[in-house]
Amino acid sequence: MTITLHNPPGLAPPFSCYSHGASVESGARWLHVSGQIGVNRSGEVPEDPRQQIELAWRNLIAVLADAGMTVHDLVKVDGFITRQDMVPMFRELREHHFAGHAAATTLVVVAGLAESHLKVEIQAVAAK
Repeated sequence: MTITLHNPPGLAPPFSCYSHGASVESGARWLHVSGQIGVNRSGEVPEDPRQQIELAWRNLIAVLADAGMTVHDLVKVDGFITRQDMVPMFRELREHHFAGHAAATTLVVVAGLAESHLKVEIQAVAAK
């Protein structure tokens, strides 16, 4: 199965490691990953935003692995962060975890998440 990334020449290039669009051939198996937060196995949420972002990515990757997928199967990723100053670290860690892949991606700064101590949530769609 091949994911085709779309970055048309008539658009400005992406600002960081993502693509403007992604398409998947028919017959693929789809996985919709619920929003993953920065929580460890014990249910603890660190205060540090960078640690929360890293844990959220690790949790998302664990869901992919459970479905027999990797980050290279990601079609669409939506990130939600609670502070503007988190944008550079989110992008840095996204690029690190994408490992050269550049799925279609949206990053939104929101007023808050489901619980006040949460600073990041990442949801995704993958196909294989």
